[in-house]
Amino acid sequence: MQASVAATGDTPLVYLQRIRVEMAKRMLETEDASFDEIVYRVGYEDTSAFRKIFLKQTGLRPTEYKRRFQKI
Repeated sequence: MQASVAATGDTPLVYLQRIRVEMAKRMLETEDASFDEIVYRVGYEDTSAFRKIFLKQTGLRPTEYKRRFQKI
């Protein structure tokens, strides 16, 4: 087993995706930026691809997540 998988339980790509989704979640909770802007700021260029990753990891679409958890 690779050291990175053994340490986190994830491949490096999945780990990075989890970090980026966590960053996006915090931004959706605390900022009024558009999802496109947030996607760019967390290091993605393809909004559609990141939206799918976000949905897979959270079970919510970004707009649903923002509506439910926004603290502004």
